Amino acid sequence: MENHIKIVTENRKARHNYFIEDKFEAGMVLKGTEVKSLRLGNANLKDSYARIVNGEVFVHQMHIGAYPFAYYGNHDPLRPRKLLLHKSEIKKLYGKVNEKGSSLIPLRVYFKGGKVKITIAIAKGKRKYDKRETIRKRDEKREIERARRNY
Repeated sequence: MENHIKIVTENRKARHNYFIEDKFEAGMVLKGTEVKSLRLGNANLKDSYARIVNGEVFVHQMHIGAYPFAYYGNHDPLRPRKLLLHKSEIKKLYGKVNEKGSSLIPLRVYFKGGKVKITIAIAKGKRKYDKRETIRKRDEKREIERARRNY
């Protein structure tokens, strides 16, 4: 049986602002209205980050919009959400995040086999000249492809 993946949201700015070093897939502890809202695509990863607190990983500033059909008991859109990882993965994350300049950034939220998953990455911030270099390389690659198609 294949796992069907439905992407809910992606953090497109992450690849522009950070060098992605290592990726991890994690489950999320969510309330019912959050899952229903995610099924509608009401999520945003802009300015979100993950943090390790007391041996547990939490994602902060991830916005999951309120479920429009809930009468009462709706969730707080910006509450910290616990991520489900193995202890060995958390130890690996903790060791790498304590290096200078490293941080945990969520890259995408998706449904895999009916479960909500999140991909988090260990990332190092790019400087302004690194961003310019990336843009320049992308433009050069685009020009080469354009020239190749014309001949």
